[in-house]
Formats: sequence, structure tokens, C-alpha cells
Amino acid sequence: MARRRISHIEGINAVNAVIAADRTLAESDAVFITAVRYLLEELAEVAPGNSVEVRVPPLGATQCIEGPRHTRGTPPNVVEISPLVWFDLAVLAEVLPLALKHVQR
Repeated sequence: MARRRISHIEGINAVNAVIAADRTLAESDAVFITAVRYLLEELAEVAPGNSVEVRVPPLGATQCIEGPRHTRGTPPNVVEISPLVWFDLAVLAEVLPLALKHVQR
């Protein structure tokens, strides 16, 4: 599992701030970047593995989902998605509610 860089509290606060901003934040705003990266970390935690790489250029990437492991070059299963679409998808796909369970620990 990848090393966590953003605490659950900081990440959830960033995600909530982006939601509250209602699309007024630019993709270059620090809070938006933190929210996107936090949701990538959460994806890696709730779906651990190395068979799929999710790329959100230029903000981050993570590997997830169990399956065949790749060690060199581009993995066979790559999803590349824009930061705004990733944020919306992650929130709608309930990555955030799964993250909230971590805070309650």
C-alpha cells in the first residue's frame, strides 16, 4: 500500500471545501489539489493492488485493484482522467463516504 501523505482530516476538509465552493475553484488551487490527491490515496486504500493505474495529470497517480502485477513500463490497465472529472467521479462513487469511516476510527 502506498504511503499516506495527506491526513484524513486534512483530506476530508479539502474535499468538503471543494464541494462548498461549487465549481468556483481553479484546478490549480491548493485546496483542490489536496482534495484530488486525497481521493487518489483513498482509492488505493479501499481497492489495494497494482493491476490498474489511475492517472490524474498533472496532480497525481495511484495503483489499485488486485490482479497481475507489473514492474516495468506502462501497466496494461491505465485510466487517465482530468482532475475535475476524477473529483466528481470519486465523490459520486462514494470514495468520500468510505474515507469518512477512517476518521471515525
